Amino acid sequence: MAPPIRIAVVPVTAFQQNCSIIWCDKTKKAAVFDPGGDVDKILGAIAKVGVKVETIYLTHGHLDHAAGADELREKLSAQNGAPVPIVGPHLDDKFLLDTQVEACRRWGLPEGRDVAPDLWLGEGDTVTIGEVSFDILHCPGHSPGSVVYVLREAAGADGGKGAARFAVVGDVLFKGSIGRTDLPRGDHAQLIRSIMSKVIPLGDDVAFLPGHGPMGTIGEERLTNPFLT
Repeated sequence: MAPPIRIAVVPVTAFQQNCSIIWCDKTKKAAVFDPGGDVDKILGAIAKVGVKVETIYLTHGHLDHAAGADELREKLSAQNGAPVPIVGPHLDDKFLLDTQVEACRRWGLPEGRDVAPDLWLGEGDTVTIGEVSFDILHCPGHSPGSVVYVLREAAGADGGKGAARFAVVGDVLFKGSIGRTDLPRGDHAQLIRSIMSKVIPLGDDVAFLPGHGPMGTIGEERLTNPFLT
């Protein structure tokens, strides 16, 4: 079966954060995940793949994931002639999104903008890109409002949820590591609980895109990640 989505990863900021453009292959409708900065670079990548971005999704509120979101919303809305909303993360990251300018100055990065999402996300919510749906898992620990976006197969005839296929995990989980928890309101024990109770049960064959570094699979991390074994 052909994959229902396509992904273009655009590393942004000095942190080389994996901003991504994800689109529904059938409709060519798209979303940008975690535009932390380098907005013109992101716009160039959107033009190159030839899709229409309708939404900006955030996994959490740290500056390398969110500081460019307001500028991108402004430019895409003007380009599209219609509002392009910022959706997510969970409300518990509001304190981070309210202080993007201050955080950028503190870390010596080009100035970003504070971010006011159009919609917050919570456990059990569903968002769409074209005809493709993602379930939302609230996975605090790296930050209190971190969320994971889970793409599932189509539901079966019984109406139950289809098996998970792919996830955008932000800085919850990395290939061979996990998110840092020494930033404000980080909690190592809580992060491990989030991963073990919500991410690992998605299934070994699920591929994931982290906020930094290469993609991985849940099964490989379950077996080899030193923080989880």
